[in-house]
Amino acid sequence: MTSLPWLTVLWLVPAVGAIAVALLPAGPGQVGAVAESAGQDRRQGRSLQAGVAVSLVTLGWSIAMAVAFPGSPGTRFGLTESHRWIPAIGARYELGLDGVGLVLVLLTTALVPLLLLGAWHAIDASQGDPRIYVALTLAVQAMVLLSFVATDILLFYLVFEAMLIPMYFLVGGWGQLDRALRARAALKFLLYNLLGGLIMLAGVIGLFALTARARLGEDGRGSFGLSEITAAIADGKVDVGGPAGLAICGAFLFAFAVKAPVWPLHAWLPDAAVAGTPSTGVLMMAVMDKVGTFAMLRFVVELFGDTAKEFAPWITVLAVVSIVYGLLLAIAQTDLMRLIAYTSISHFGFIVLGVFALSPQSQAGAALYMLNHGISTAALFLVAGFLTSKHGTRSIADFGGVQKVAPVLSGVFLIAGLATLSLPGLAPFVSEFLVMIGSFGRYPVVAVVATIALVGSAVYILWTYQRMMGGPAGPGVDRIGDLDRRQRVVLFPLIAALVVLGFWPRPALDAITPAIDHTLRSVSVAPPPAAPGHAGPTLVEPPQGGHR
Repeated sequence: MTSLPWLTVLWLVPAVGAIAVALLPAGPGQVGAVAESAGQDRRQGRSLQAGVAVSLVTLGWSIAMAVAFPGSPGTRFGLTESHRWIPAIGARYELGLDGVGLVLVLLTTALVPLLLLGAWHAIDASQGDPRIYVALTLAVQAMVLLSFVATDILLFYLVFEAMLIPMYFLVGGWGQLDRALRARAALKFLLYNLLGGLIMLAGVIGLFALTARARLGEDGRGSFGLSEITAAIADGKVDVGGPAGLAICGAFLFAFAVKAPVWPLHAWLPDAAVAGTPSTGVLMMAVMDKVGTFAMLRFVVELFGDTAKEFAPWITVLAVVSIVYGLLLAIAQTDLMRLIAYTSISHFGFIVLGVFALSPQSQAGAALYMLNHGISTAALFLVAGFLTSKHGTRSIADFGGVQKVAPVLSGVFLIAGLATLSLPGLAPFVSEFLVMIGSFGRYPVVAVVATIALVGSAVYILWTYQRMMGGPAGPGVDRIGDLDRRQRVVLFPLIAALVVLGFWPRPALDAITPAIDHTLRSVSVAPPPAAPGHAGPTLVEPPQGGHR
């Protein structure tokens, strides 16, 4: 427990900032409900400047919080807060930050100011008020940050669902597609995720009923507290086994698989990711969707333990199907932005595989992959967005010879593309390697198929680069300018992060490993088979007393 409310301030700054930006005066240049061009530019600039300022304050606070975060391996949550909330049902305002949450918090707070800068000329004021765009972006950030630190299950569920609303309006409100297509994509996104959330709600109610039967919480009315429930499960007071436990665990897992997204629950992502602005697509794929994979670690593996282990073989199969499916669909795309969206389905498959391979290396790799995928996807999607906005088309066939007229843009595109295929020396390689070696001992066939799929990823990246950047210039390509100063400010930090984490991932792994060790203590799994005469690495202690 700390006297300074680090975690509350973390999400409250962007939440209050969203309200403040939405209430900014419209400013000069208004003619009725529509601003003149100069007025639009001033209003958009003022809104985005305010949003960037709020997001930079949030970033500064998260960095200070990371410095204050204790590095003791024996500490489950380095920073915590707990207050009475709804005592009648045992719900508390409980927050806790571990190492996995910390790296995702830093990813979120670092990306949002870059995304707002990247959206500077992508927001068409004729589609909606720029103030609302910025406010909705900050609202999503606030809810995502709260989801990474919420340890009361009811509180987590509420923000898990609430973040859908601002994202729905971001997808449907601004973008290059026409209004009807954006509205259809936004509705599809909302319906899929609401379905997952409703099924999770049934699981939340079922879990609360089990805790009430065990007389947990204030006055024995039941509890939503993650730490209290996991302790009660370890002591045998709450049983999450049997048909009831499987149903509750399955409900949680279904909701998180929709958010992740895992095949066959992925169908909403490609449409939603490309319907909005590129910054909105990155906010969805690189930030919001990480809530699903993060929750698999925290609320499925850690909370349900051996019950989650029963789902593991099936989920790993779905994960490898996602890897191969995303790869094949990416190769078949003619739309550049949809190609990148399908690559994310493949990458999420690797993350889910790492989570449910249930080994120290695979889960550490999965947690690190969440960070690295966020950076690489942001770089690739944003540079692709800059490129397509300059040329006015997203069709790969309409490009060619871009490297002759925009060498810096082409170079950034190449580095970001090589990162998505996990080139050694760039950040995703380390995380993907950890997932593979951690999965091979437990599910060798799945790991081999996933490894072979890595070779295919070179096809869609290098082939796309060759068609777009090399060869003779396509019609109108000569009018594409290179990256301007603002676009370089957005992209260069992402490229630098890919290189630094590619050669020095230790700070992130040092933060992640203690949390992973604690999670795996909840699962009674034997270590993967070791080579003859070698005991194999052990990063976690075996479960005591064979609980669960």
